[in-house]
Amino acid sequence: MVESRIHNIFKKGSRTYFYNSLFFPRDVRDDVFILYSFVREADDLVDAVPQKKEEFCGFYNNFCLAWDGTPSKDLVLDSFIELAKRRNFEKDWILAFLRSMEMDLVKRHYETVEEVEEYIYGSAEVVGLMMCRILGVDDRYLQNARALGKAMQYINFIRDIQEDNRLGRTYIPRSDLDMFGLPDLSEETVRKHPECFAALIDHQVERYLRWQSEAETGYGGLERNTRIPIMNASDMYKWTAMKILRDPMIVFRKKVKPSKVRIVLNMIGKKFTVK
Repeated sequence: MVESRIHNIFKKGSRTYFYNSLFFPRDVRDDVFILYSFVREADDLVDAVPQKKEEFCGFYNNFCLAWDGTPSKDLVLDSFIELAKRRNFEKDWILAFLRSMEMDLVKRHYETVEEVEEYIYGSAEVVGLMMCRILGVDDRYLQNARALGKAMQYINFIRDIQEDNRLGRTYIPRSDLDMFGLPDLSEETVRKHPECFAALIDHQVERYLRWQSEAETGYGGLERNTRIPIMNASDMYKWTAMKILRDPMIVFRKKVKPSKVRIVLNMIGKKFTVK
């Protein structure tokens, strides 16, 4: 059983991932909790207001030392190092994640889709690759895992437009804003141009759906007891996407998230329908 600190970091950080992960087999579930507590601890440092730059640099440095054999005495970090080596994570994956987190300390806007994808590779795709190692997925499905991480992250970008405004960030590429005649994504600007914003969101969701479709072709690489939680988490992200698509201005009123009841009921339904 994982330590309570690891459990609580994960539970606080992501409702969808947390409640879906509860349905994994015990050994898988514990490793997923460790992975996501590591991810969340790094992410929280760069998302803090004000940002905890020195603490993040210390976290980064402690990872490098711990990887080379000097324990950090940080439960989350040392547990992750043990997991990474036991499950054969590639060090380059972890460094890519940390570099994307570091980008959040200095980069506020992304000009092109390619720039956004560079960030997403480290912030989400490599997490999908690590999940593959935890789940024992054959390497021929790694590209599907990358696509799923990319798709989910992109929905977070759409969902969190207002939150990112407050942090002074925009992950939707500048080239897309230009395409739809929006100088920025502030609520004031968007309310002046609601049709342009709706068209922009439609374009973003279309991109998400392409990546999600690519991810779904890899579900066959998962055992049933791990496939169902992954599919259910995907369903919840798709539910979020469709809710925002129907009412784009909702992102300025609240953070769109499925309820715990929705997550669990959908999971129960999948247990009866997924072979």
